[in-house]
Amino acid sequence: MIRLVESMVGDHPARCVLVASNDPGAAGLRRAAEMGIPTAAVDHRAYKGDRAAFEAALQAELDKAAPDILCLAGFMRILTPGFVAQWEGRMLNIHPSLLPKYKGLHTHARALEAGDAEAGCTVHLVTAALDDGPILGQARVPVLPGDTEDSLAARVLVQEHRLYPLVLERFAAGDLTPVLL
Repeated sequence: MIRLVESMVGDHPARCVLVASNDPGAAGLRRAAEMGIPTAAVDHRAYKGDRAAFEAALQAELDKAAPDILCLAGFMRILTPGFVAQWEGRMLNIHPSLLPKYKGLHTHARALEAGDAEAGCTVHLVTAALDDGPILGQARVPVLPGDTEDSLAARVLVQEHRLYPLVLERFAAGDLTPVLL
């Protein structure tokens, strides 16, 4: 799912202008609509491997909303360098590992298989390289005896929900100092 500046309360400098997803059934779309936030679904399956057409349709939705910052969360599609270039320096992503470790998929399983003492999540600027942009924040979670992928993922998700708004707040204010939890 792509979330454009998550809705915040209080004096947070970022406000949501759109919640978009490549999955029309995404729970985030329903939740955003219930909160009165505009939504858009651009189903990648309708483009049958035509990534350029999918990204053009997605960009058309983004153009309508005119966001300043693009926040990726749970968006499991690799974006092309051309799309990423349009958002250079303005697109964030949250990844469920302590980057640069475990780029890509199956991060919790990989941390457990490696015998890591800790796992966590990272918010980074998106670049054309997968999970490789400058790190803006990280939250660490201990790996506990008996952890499974699911139990570790659940604890990391709690930290993702803490970390992303903090990083976004700083980023929206022009502060690129990493947040470390």
